Amino acid sequence: MLSELMNYLTACFRPSSDRYARSGSDAGGKQDGLLWYKDSGQHLNGEFSMAVVQANNLLEDQSHIESGSLSSSESGPYGTFVGVYDGHGGPETSRFINDHLIHHLKKQQSMSVDVIRKSIQATEEGFMSLVAKQWSMKPQIAAVGSCCLVGVICNGTLYIANLGDSRAVLGRAVKATGEVLAMQLSAEHNAAIESVRHELQSLHPDDSHIVVLKHNVWRVKGIIQVSRSIGDVYLKKAEFNREPLYAKFRLREPFKRPILSSEPSISVHQLQPHDQFIIFASDGLWEHLSNQEAVDIVQNNPHSGSARRLVKAALQEAAKKREMRYSDLKKIDRGVRRHFHDDITVIVVFIDSNLVSRASSVKFTSISVRGGGITLPPNTLAPCTTPTEAGAA
Repeated sequence: MLSELMNYLTACFRPSSDRYARSGSDAGGKQDGLLWYKDSGQHLNGEFSMAVVQANNLLEDQSHIESGSLSSSESGPYGTFVGVYDGHGGPETSRFINDHLIHHLKKQQSMSVDVIRKSIQATEEGFMSLVAKQWSMKPQIAAVGSCCLVGVICNGTLYIANLGDSRAVLGRAVKATGEVLAMQLSAEHNAAIESVRHELQSLHPDDSHIVVLKHNVWRVKGIIQVSRSIGDVYLKKAEFNREPLYAKFRLREPFKRPILSSEPSISVHQLQPHDQFIIFASDGLWEHLSNQEAVDIVQNNPHSGSARRLVKAALQEAAKKREMRYSDLKKIDRGVRRHFHDDITVIVVFIDSNLVSRASSVKFTSISVRGGGITLPPNTLAPCTTPTEAGAA
């Protein structure tokens, strides 16, 4: 018994070299209870602000901003990469994406829709391989997945890729009035959206239960809300939808084609001088704030602290809905906190049109920051995790 305990502790507290702080990285965030934040930083095309608040026992949201060379060589292309990964069922998939997606992207020597799609697909294939390797010892990892929201600013072009229900919203100034309007840039894949249900029904015409209304919430196969994700292998490959996977995830009938998709929706936008900022956030924010409310909060306050301000506004709304004070909500510990709100990740990227126009020639020290303190200093021990129950993204 003692030897088994020692083996477990050894596995849980092994040094995690792939999470060490890299040279040139800036982990300079601050912690306030369950809130982690970095009020201000510089990226190649302007300023940025980050904040993460934890609600789950284990933080399932992961995030990353990297700016400078977006390839493995210093020859470029140069730009800014933003990733928000909202995990469900556990943190394994979102952590995997955070560790691998940017590296797949940097293997390319250019930037395009195809490069981003291939990088996301390579990440999906990598996680599927991990599930196959760990299936016999850790079968529940097949029921862990993550939404994936990616933004890339490169040569005056903004690429937005999305799987799941995280969201990117642009704040765009109107010359005639001076007001800043919200423009949603990402397409969402959640069964609550009628067009997503129609898409699923058209892809699975022989399955009358492809979407099920359960407790007033539309879910794919009555289990999960998102229709696209990375991971969730139990709904993509039938060989992983069997014992010893928990019964709640096992379907009664085997499926012949993947139920969930890993194909991202990707849009391309040429940045304009009146484009002010982009808010990247997991759905934990958008459950409590509308697009315009979020844009107004950013626009009507100083740049520094924008992400933290948005998180606070969402938490205040969450408290209000439960008829409690914000100060009391802050005292609730992780795990129990999930009954009041989800993990929330926000990255606000401000766009300086002057910097965008001369980004290819300006000298810039590369930065790499991970939200929630994931970039750890050397000799820090990475906690051991096991998948928690999945069900909704």
